[in-house]
Amino acid sequence: MAIVRASPVADKRVPGCSASGGAGGACRGKVRPFASLQCPTRCRRCGAGPAVATPPVIGHDEGVNLNRLARLRCQPLIDQATRFRVAVICEESGAQLIDCGVHTTGSLGAGAAVAEVCLAGLGTVEIVPGDRGIWPGPAVTVRTDQPLAACMASQYAGWQVAGTDFFAMGSGPMRARRGREKLFDDIGYREAGDVAVGVLESAHLPAADICQHLANDCGVESENLTLLVAPTASLAGTVQVVARTIETALHKMHELGFNLARVVSGFGVAPLPPVAANDLQGIGRTNDAVLYGGEVTLWITGDDASIRELGPRVPSSASPDHGQPFGEIFERYERDFYKIDPLLFSPAVVQLVSLESGCSYRFGKMLPDVLRQSFEC
Repeated sequence: MAIVRASPVADKRVPGCSASGGAGGACRGKVRPFASLQCPTRCRRCGAGPAVATPPVIGHDEGVNLNRLARLRCQPLIDQATRFRVAVICEESGAQLIDCGVHTTGSLGAGAAVAEVCLAGLGTVEIVPGDRGIWPGPAVTVRTDQPLAACMASQYAGWQVAGTDFFAMGSGPMRARRGREKLFDDIGYREAGDVAVGVLESAHLPAADICQHLANDCGVESENLTLLVAPTASLAGTVQVVARTIETALHKMHELGFNLARVVSGFGVAPLPPVAANDLQGIGRTNDAVLYGGEVTLWITGDDASIRELGPRVPSSASPDHGQPFGEIFERYERDFYKIDPLLFSPAVVQLVSLESGCSYRFGKMLPDVLRQSFEC
């Protein structure tokens, strides 16, 4: 993983902190490291009030250009395509496609790599032994110390890509290069640069016109566009969707109005379901893995009162649609995602750790019976 260098903000003393320039402060001469867009807490050493840092603009510093970091993470798949059972294709528009499960078998390793590309190389995804009390199989873990950039500016599948006989959910840092979602206004991230990297959840490879459209929207030459493609019902596709535990928690918190700049680090785990027979079943199983078997721990700055108030509303159990396999919920709403309560989409359990008080707050519950109903044939 590439190292993220500090932004220019890191070299400035903390505004509003008496230690940064006031007399007698315990923090005299110290600097605040590059971390969040906004510091909502008091200085932990001198007790001064909240300090607001200028949001770093991703792309102005080569070290935090998400698309370039993601492009580096693609390289092992390209160099070792046989090992990962993927195919690298130069599409007629000039775009580079990496088929991770459409016309290839793909692999668990490819799935972890695709998930890390989705995170722009700012997170680590692993397949580990699972909790047999939840599901007797492996689990997918994800961790990141750059949750806002990795999960919201990159991993979130916020781009619906549609064309003649083609549909895909688009994620990855190409979204930050395009920058049209309202989410980017909210989090203050946009990206410049001449490279775009994206992940398409689709059962089909995009044709030349789709690739050209994506390149145009991202403002890059098609030769500088890299797209990784995997169906939900594939080894790689299943892994990369289940690796979205932190992202779903953050997105839910964003919808609830929580300042995501307070989230410093995250760790998530969810059971890896059997690869489904078709994409519709795969959507059900991968969603259920997170909704009923996913657990996320987030390390958060700021006051404990706001954490305690937020916590009960974050897990999937806070939604009235909670409690049935996702496939049944989907059918009940006539296969229309937009009719489903959007607050359903979050992990089963969320643990919020206060970096100020050292207290930990746990909310939600696992539903292994629903997982078995979803995963078993």
